[in-house]
Amino acid sequence: MNLYGIPFEFTDYPSIIEKLTLGSFMVVPSGPGLATIDIDADYYRSLLMADFALPDSGLMVLLLKIFYGVNLTKYSGRKFLDELFKDLESRTKKPTLFLVDPNLQESNRNREYLLKRRIYLQEDCHYIAPMYAPGEIVDSALLNLLEKERPDLILINIGGGVQERLGAYLKSNLKYTPGIICTGAAIAFFTGAQAKIPDWVDKIYLGWLYRCIVNPKVFVPRYLKAFRLVWLMWHYRHQWHEVIEPQKG
Repeated sequence: MNLYGIPFEFTDYPSIIEKLTLGSFMVVPSGPGLATIDIDADYYRSLLMADFALPDSGLMVLLLKIFYGVNLTKYSGRKFLDELFKDLESRTKKPTLFLVDPNLQESNRNREYLLKRRIYLQEDCHYIAPMYAPGEIVDSALLNLLEKERPDLILINIGGGVQERLGAYLKSNLKYTPGIICTGAAIAFFTGAQAKIPDWVDKIYLGWLYRCIVNPKVFVPRYLKAFRLVWLMWHYRHQWHEVIEPQKG
């Protein structure tokens, strides 16, 4: 199903990982991110370039039901990573994984966590991203490293609004087609950098509230911005047939 042209994928983990291992660009847009698509052209353009998106935003799922009468099931980036790590942990022959992290501390923490799960990274399969400026991203150092290592899966762990632009850049410029995964800080729920959200909280779409309670200074301002999505979807409620289209293929 396409929402505002963004190709959301409502399926299960086996179908998702199959697409990624064949070479796809996956995004997991948040409520705060989706609330900016009419004012942040670069971010919106990167979402449109994705091969598919996961319906991570509980607010978006609820608003689709209220305004458009569309029933969808939330599939969070956290849930996807949980299934991905279990899958990689159990495989004898694992796809090669490459991490793009925001800083050295998070890079070390992520690699240590994966090592405990028996998910091994090759020596040069991790990269600390610079502070990317607004607009189109160009990172020849990362591009050259990826062309050299050619990992099967690229896991981008930097912030929303930036990771999608980076993923779009990689999709457009790499000479091969890896799986590009934009799940941002979701890995932090597993490493302990963020408080782990109980499964039942995630299932009832209250992960945002849990984060606000645990770390209000960071998440309350962020999720207040997400309520602009209410206005956006209300504004277009009478053009629902233009907003929502069946997914092609």
